[in-house]
Amino acid sequence: MSDSFRALCSDFYINQKLAVKMDLPRGRDTVLDLFERVRKQFPSMTSFRRYREELALESPQGEGTHRWLAVRSNNIRSGVVNPAESADNYSLHKHVLDAAPFFLNISPLDVDYVELLFGFDLSAGGNHDAIVYDALLPGSPLAQLADLPGGVPVDCQPLLGMRIAGREDTEVYFEVKTRAGTSTGFREADAPPEPISVYLTLRRFGAISDIKELGEIFTNLAQLGEELVESRVVPTLLVPIRDAIASGS
Repeated sequence: MSDSFRALCSDFYINQKLAVKMDLPRGRDTVLDLFERVRKQFPSMTSFRRYREELALESPQGEGTHRWLAVRSNNIRSGVVNPAESADNYSLHKHVLDAAPFFLNISPLDVDYVELLFGFDLSAGGNHDAIVYDALLPGSPLAQLADLPGGVPVDCQPLLGMRIAGREDTEVYFEVKTRAGTSTGFREADAPPEPISVYLTLRRFGAISDIKELGEIFTNLAQLGEELVESRVVPTLLVPIRDAIASGS
C-alpha cells in the first residue's frame, strides 16, 4: 500500500497509540528494558531522547524509513514514516503491542482505547486554507458561508467523525490540517512550502478480557483503515487537494 502513495504526497506515515486509564510506570529500568527489546528487533532505532512529558526511542531521520516509539504517563505511541515496503507498515506497532504490556505491566482492565492513524503530508506554499477551500467546498452548502465580497479563507480545516454500523465501539475521523504562515493565522502567498496534512484516525474503545486481544484489535483497525483510505481518503481528500496545489490555487 505504501508504494502507491508516493505519487500522491510528500510524506506518508502510520501512527499507533495505546491509551491506558492508570499512569504507566516510568522507572529507569522499566522503560529502558522495553526500549532495548524494541531496539533488538529494529536495530536502526538507536536514539534515546527525554522530553518534558515523554521518553522516546527513534531512528535517524532522513535515512529511509523513520521509526519512533514514545512513552507518556497514560499512553504508548509508535510511528513509521515513509515505510519502504508494505511489510514495514505495521511491524513496529505489532511488536510494541506485544511487548509493552509485559514491560509496563498493562492489564486488560487498564486499556482505554487503541488508535491507528494514517497520515499524508502534501507540501504546499501560499494560502493553505484557500487551497483546501478550492479543493473541497465549491458547490456545497458550506461554500455559501464564505461567499462574501473580497473574502479570503483563513481557516478551512474540515473534521468529520463518525461510528460505523456494526462497529459501535469504533470511531473514525477524517481531518485536514493546514499550517498558518504568520502569527495572525494568515499564510502569505510567498511563505515557504509546508505540509497540508490529511489524517484518517480510527479509535477502538472498550474493555478487553485478555491482553492478547490487542493484536486482533490492531489487525481489524488496519484492515478497516486500508479500506477507507482507498475508497474515501484518496479520491475525496488527497486527489482533490493535490490537484488544487498543482493548479496553483
